Amino acid sequence: MAGGSVWAALVSSRLVVWLAGVLGVLQIGAANVTSTYDSAHLTAPFGNYLANAAVAPLARWDSVWFLTVARAGYAHQRDRMVYFPLYPLLIHVVGWVTRSELVAGALISLIAFTLALILLERLVSLDFDEEIASATVLLIAFSPMAFFFSAVYTESLFLALSVGAFYAARRERWLLAGLLAGLAAMSRNGGVVLILPLAWIYLYGEREVGPSRWVRTDGSWLTSLMPRNRLRLDVTSLLLVPAGLGAYLGYLGLHYGDWLAPFRAESFWYRHTTFPLTTIGRGASQAWDGLRQLFHGPTAPYHVHGYAAGVIGTASEDLLLFGFLILGVLAFLWGLRRMPIAYSIYTFAALVLALSDPVSLQPLASLPRYELVVFPFFIWAARLLVRRRLVLPAVAISAVLLGLCTVEFATWRWIA
Repeated sequence: MAGGSVWAALVSSRLVVWLAGVLGVLQIGAANVTSTYDSAHLTAPFGNYLANAAVAPLARWDSVWFLTVARAGYAHQRDRMVYFPLYPLLIHVVGWVTRSELVAGALISLIAFTLALILLERLVSLDFDEEIASATVLLIAFSPMAFFFSAVYTESLFLALSVGAFYAARRERWLLAGLLAGLAAMSRNGGVVLILPLAWIYLYGEREVGPSRWVRTDGSWLTSLMPRNRLRLDVTSLLLVPAGLGAYLGYLGLHYGDWLAPFRAESFWYRHTTFPLTTIGRGASQAWDGLRQLFHGPTAPYHVHGYAAGVIGTASEDLLLFGFLILGVLAFLWGLRRMPIAYSIYTFAALVLALSDPVSLQPLASLPRYELVVFPFFIWAARLLVRRRLVLPAVAISAVLLGLCTVEFATWRWIA
């Protein structure tokens, strides 16, 4: 059974998201972009204005693409193929019952988020006390970008699958771990990196007994790097992780003749592959320019692949994105010696992947959303805040930011 902290975090955070989003639409109104980004009215499928306002916090921006794929498939449209198939497929199946793809997507996200919080609390409890586990759940539920967890996006599904894979690995249920991680790899391109921390857990320990460290048994680093656990037949379960990605690429190759379509289509979204340090340098440069702009007054609106910057403003947005990068790097460095090594491996791989595929005009665009599902960040924050008795103030501040960000999202202002 889930602890009370899970249900408290789930209900209260979703109430903040829903109230902020609906009230924002009713008071401010939505930006007039639906003719461009949602001409089929997939995010506003009801004939009643209030009904559409009620679902405004659930579906905006990329939700249109997930709903389109769920309804019509990929239809030889390469730009759709960057949206991996698991989530749209689930929407298609559940939508047959609900008679609404939007309702189906929101329902899937909410159920997945509930499961993610339950599993996260149990996973953290393997290494830390109940207070840190509860704080982790609260912090992730009230994160400023946590409105994505109940929206028609893959965040909640991916979080549930990735946390579930870690928890199964720690309990040495390798077939389940491989299956969940393989499904994660079918839900978004970052899922395949789960094979790295799972392989570490398999070889070096970090299981139900708690975190492990490299130990020199004879003074030799070579010995310390040798696997502690014997390879068994169940190690083949880890092959299910790349198999999840391979299944999707194979489908595209056989059905559409383009095995690498999801990667070729990145250029449609103004993304390109580059060295992560290059992305960091460009992000730092834009943040510095943003700081100077704040002192010299507002500048002309900035556009990222056609999306006009919202009320946050270009300069503030660049600074905010760089701030999320700094927090992510600090969390990784702090966790190297204070948390299970598998968490650091996963954090590093996720950051490298996100920074290797930047948007041309704004290299750190969407980084806060990518970091949202890297759950070790929130374990780090929980440990830091519990020690200083600052969990409740931090959650209160984060809840306010969550409400403001939800208003941006629900009113069709671009955010993450």
